[in-house]
Amino acid sequence: MVNDPIGDMIARIKNAAQRGRSKVATPASKMRARVLDVLADEGYIRGYQLVQKPGAFPEFEIELKYFDGQPVIVEISRVSKPGRRVYSSIKDLKPVKNGLGISILSTPKGVMSDTAARDANVGGEVLCRVY
Repeated sequence: MVNDPIGDMIARIKNAAQRGRSKVATPASKMRARVLDVLADEGYIRGYQLVQKPGAFPEFEIELKYFDGQPVIVEISRVSKPGRRVYSSIKDLKPVKNGLGISILSTPKGVMSDTAARDANVGGEVLCRVY
């Protein structure tokens, strides 16, 4: 049983990128799908697909992206954890690595990147940072 599904997915992506894997599998959920949509839209992963195996839980197969042999995701870290939730208003949200990275937020208008949250003028829970 996993207490932090987003943290588990982030750890799987980080470990697979360090090992140079092209794909990584993680259990499927709606929240994970929304986070993966943001990662795909921002160009950090190639994409993902739902894999159904008979007699098993559905999984997402995530295709990692590489540039010149190096993973596109240099660092991905969980910000808001089950033990300490981190919320940010739009004015308190700082750029990641001077705009080279993104923060992924869970807002009342859905899961989105920090730039999309600034455009929509909404704050929310900071799920993770990617660069």
